[in-house]
Amino acid sequence: MRRTAIVLAGAVLLLTAACSSGQQTNENRSGQTGFVSGNGQMSVFAPNERKPAPAFGGETLDGKEWKFADHKGKVVVLNVWGSWCPPCRKEAPALIEAAKQVGPEVEFIGLNTRDLDKAPAKKFVQEFGVTFPSLFDPSGKQLLGFRGQISPTSIPSTLVIDKQGRVASRVIGEVTTQTLVGMVKDAG
Repeated sequence: MRRTAIVLAGAVLLLTAACSSGQQTNENRSGQTGFVSGNGQMSVFAPNERKPAPAFGGETLDGKEWKFADHKGKVVVLNVWGSWCPPCRKEAPALIEAAKQVGPEVEFIGLNTRDLDKAPAKKFVQEFGVTFPSLFDPSGKQLLGFRGQISPTSIPSTLVIDKQGRVASRVIGEVTTQTLVGMVKDAG
């Protein structure tokens, strides 16, 4: 009887450890397979350490063409998001406010990924009043171009690209207005 109690207690401890480990993993996931939210960690790169952003572009949610090459000489803010992503919903007002604060001399572009249909993404844009365009990238092809600079599974992610077309800073996870405005000022 005593042996059974010890075995049972050990099994309970193992299950508890397994559940707490799984809970931690679930806190980093957002209901979509392969999605890992970041912790908001910011990386800033000195000018001599900055790597060029890849050539990216394509069709926006409203059917227009957008190319990064057309915006060289401007600071560009790229935000990777999905309508299915709770942290993206949480940070949307901060992005809109940052765009308003830095003004039209900075180009904001969204990169909508993994929405297989434009309808949920368009609803997101309308619901939050997003004022800047977003590229529609259902397959993640554009996102893969940033491999080595951001992980294709870390959504949301925000990059600030300097006037020379190099990645000046990034946030993996939710970004705040104050942080993003500071990143843009530092890149300029």
